[in-house]
Amino acid sequence: MFKKRFNRSSKREKPSIDANENKKSESNQKENVFPSSSKDYLQTIKDHTNNPSDLVVKTISPNITVTYMNSLVDDRTLKEQLIPELIRHKFETPESLKSSLFIPEVDVDDQINHSVLSMYNGTVLIHLDGFSQVVLAKITTTVSRALAAPENESQVIGAQVGFNESLSSNESLIRRYIKNPELCNERFNVGKQTNTTVAFFYIKGIASEQMVNTLRQRISDLKIDSLLDSAVLAEYIDDNSLSPFPQMLLTERPDRFCDGLLNGKLGVIVDGSSMAILCPHAFIEFFQSREDQNLRWPIASFLRLLRFSAVFLSIYLTPLYVAALTFHYEIIPQSLLVPLSESRALVPFPPIIEALLLELIIELLREAGARLPTKVGQTIGIVGGIVIGTAAVQAGITSNILIIIVALSALASFTTPSYMMGNVIRVVRFPLILLAGFWGFYGIMLGFCFILIHLIRQSSLGSPYTAPFYPPRFMDWRDSIIRLPLPFTYKRQKSVRPQNEEKYQPEPINPEKS
Repeated sequence: MFKKRFNRSSKREKPSIDANENKKSESNQKENVFPSSSKDYLQTIKDHTNNPSDLVVKTISPNITVTYMNSLVDDRTLKEQLIPELIRHKFETPESLKSSLFIPEVDVDDQINHSVLSMYNGTVLIHLDGFSQVVLAKITTTVSRALAAPENESQVIGAQVGFNESLSSNESLIRRYIKNPELCNERFNVGKQTNTTVAFFYIKGIASEQMVNTLRQRISDLKIDSLLDSAVLAEYIDDNSLSPFPQMLLTERPDRFCDGLLNGKLGVIVDGSSMAILCPHAFIEFFQSREDQNLRWPIASFLRLLRFSAVFLSIYLTPLYVAALTFHYEIIPQSLLVPLSESRALVPFPPIIEALLLELIIELLREAGARLPTKVGQTIGIVGGIVIGTAAVQAGITSNILIIIVALSALASFTTPSYMMGNVIRVVRFPLILLAGFWGFYGIMLGFCFILIHLIRQSSLGSPYTAPFYPPRFMDWRDSIIRLPLPFTYKRQKSVRPQNEEKYQPEPINPEKS
């Protein structure tokens, strides 16, 4: 009986709760509507913007009031197009005013929150006395850095232009490369405090609809206060933010960005950031350069093999030195034992301390060179490395051979095209040195297995991170460690799950004899 009464009472209360919620929502909507009189309208704008110093209020005629943020609108468009048009004609309704303005983005709205928010995006609010609606005319000022060559992803053959901090400029660069109506561009506002505009790009008919829906949901579901850079957004929306390995590529090259879109990937650009996000991205692709597509296939394959070899050299060369001198003297050639023992005769530290000390010095020099101005940073890096290395050998703190090994490891880490992956390689080296100092080659193999298992478990937007090697997809090996001739790479990668797998129909070229 108690259950029946409880159920009945709950059923009776539900309609009243729903009715109260409907009444509250209706009252909130009414409160969020602009007042009709000009005096009340101005007071409402000042209350919702806290009356900032750059808020401009102009009365064009007895019944037209214009409000905007002085630092966000284009003064030339405002003075030469918008204001003269408002003075020249008389308008009876907001709709007639909207139809008479020759501005690309014009709208009519009555919601206070949406209209005030649009003011911070460079929109002018035009209010007619007696109406609760306002006309929104967007004339955003175009203050941005001029287009220049990419600084972190330079190449010899190919385009010499990179993204800048203006979202409109970046969108125009993408449209120049891909003149296709199937190129979709969706916008989101992320961040309660910053309301940062985020643009989401993909090519309809090529990109996987499941991946498009997944990434769209991840961006729209973000509940954060601020978003100031694309690297922060990539960490929010990737599959595993706890992993040191990046699962999405950050690039400042529009040609590489568009090449990824044409291969079925998804792209994201954040307003105010010069780096674009490209996903899904496999581990092997972080060591590929856009210039590989512009070179002949033997040269491109050789450079890729050189980069992959440099990665293993950078990670494992110093740990192998530590393990050999600590536990495994028998693997050192006899001709190398004498100079090696003479070099370490005056060193008071064990190999693990010696290696960690030099690696930390190299990292300090690299970080100091990156934070100082360009000319001073280059001087500090070169002079500091020579002076400190020479003084360390003369003082007996380290050996000559270890300086050569550490310098080669640092040089090999610079061959990685991706800055984010290069940082991971720098950090992974230190735990491997510790494992080599405690357990020798067994410690190195333990670290290698741990890294391999970690990479196999990762994914990028649901796509395998270690593709095309695990799970094995032999057709995708044609453009992985080596790059075969372009007629053999006519299919898109299966790990991206594109709707259209073929880029073009492979047809043999048979030149006729003249």
